Amino acid sequence: MSLLGDPYWSPLKLHDSGNTVIPVTTLSFKVSDDEAHEIRKQAKLAGITVSDFLRRRAMGHVSGTPVGKVRCEFTGAEIFAPLEGAGPLTTASVREMLSDFP
Repeated sequence: MSLLGDPYWSPLKLHDSGNTVIPVTTLSFKVSDDEAHEIRKQAKLAGITVSDFLRRRAMGHVSGTPVGKVRCEFTGAEIFAPLEGAGPLTTASVREMLSDFP
């Protein structure tokens, strides 16, 4: 069954390689070697990729600490702790986060 005919997946493109490609925009900009080093260092300290670090900074989601982990009170599994000031992750909150995703 092909998802390419499904209106929900219509933004997807089939690449010549046969892989499905989700169209995204690439941003690039110039920085000095010192700035690049500092950006990479801060991203590493935060435990995230440079892309995620810059995305969070640009969108105002600045957190100087890496994502913490906690024990789930129901299953005992180790899970990601919510960000400071954020409520618990629910089905409704995930649906809202993904509403703009193609």
